[in-house]
Amino acid sequence: MNIDEAIEAATGQSITIQSPGTVANMVCGFDILGMALNDPFDIMTVKLIGEPTVIIHNADDFGLPTDPQQNVAGVALLDMIERLDNKTGFEITIEKRIMPGSGIGSSAASSAGAVVAANRLLNHFFSNDDLVQMAMLGEKLASGVKHADNIAPCIYGGVTLIRSILPLDIISIPSPPLFVTLVHPQIEVRTEDARQILRKQILLKDAIKQWGNIAGLVTGLMKSDYDLISRSLEDVLIEPVRSILIPAFAEVKSKSMEAGALGGGISGSGPSIFMLSKDEATALAVEKTMQEIYTPTGIPFHTHVTTVNTKGVKPMN
Repeated sequence: MNIDEAIEAATGQSITIQSPGTVANMVCGFDILGMALNDPFDIMTVKLIGEPTVIIHNADDFGLPTDPQQNVAGVALLDMIERLDNKTGFEITIEKRIMPGSGIGSSAASSAGAVVAANRLLNHFFSNDDLVQMAMLGEKLASGVKHADNIAPCIYGGVTLIRSILPLDIISIPSPPLFVTLVHPQIEVRTEDARQILRKQILLKDAIKQWGNIAGLVTGLMKSDYDLISRSLEDVLIEPVRSILIPAFAEVKSKSMEAGALGGGISGSGPSIFMLSKDEATALAVEKTMQEIYTPTGIPFHTHVTTVNTKGVKPMN
């Protein structure tokens, strides 16, 4: 089936998908490592329409723009329409369950979910790499920078390594069973702002240590070596700067480790904090620790205990 036939067959058809939250950086892998989560996720319905435009409806209370040029899902779909020579368009309804500015890949869930859903309607005309490139336009709108460490795991599922953006080179990394505990204090840390405070120059000795940790983490994941994963979950470059934006960060991290977590840190640019555990019992103990720390602060928060989503964006049952 060629693209004209796919468009003709799908016009008027719709699909509803769930698009996962993601943890970018995974402590030491700034802009190059990310993993998809089974919870939380957004729900999106995309419909193929006859006009080369994007119509957006919000099914939540976040008040995000419905102008496609100002919406991360909108700009990604506009790029897809251009690649299709303006032969079709899309109507999209977005129910965001991942709070914008949470550090759990809210913008990536919208932009990646939109293009994956649209591509399913088009009989998978575009490759995953094509979809990543489209969705990165949403990340650029949200943060001012094209980055794929949330987008890639959202589309590919599991843990991904972004070896390069130009040219795009994404590698799926196998991993052992991992439980993820997240705490999301209800404050906003804008990705663009969190990037602005980073140091522009780093010491060579710090860079060498970071490279060792990245290599150790990838190796630990591939070899299912939990001890190596734990030793490698260290960030000497980004976390010392960004952690000042997150209340109780140091206490959450240290006490989560005491509760048995393998390690963890800032999810994306924050304010969410994630910790990895080998088993559910430990992950639940870490959740209790996080709750005990944040409750006295008076800061509203949410916690999640989940696992790695190996499928990425997927149709609703």
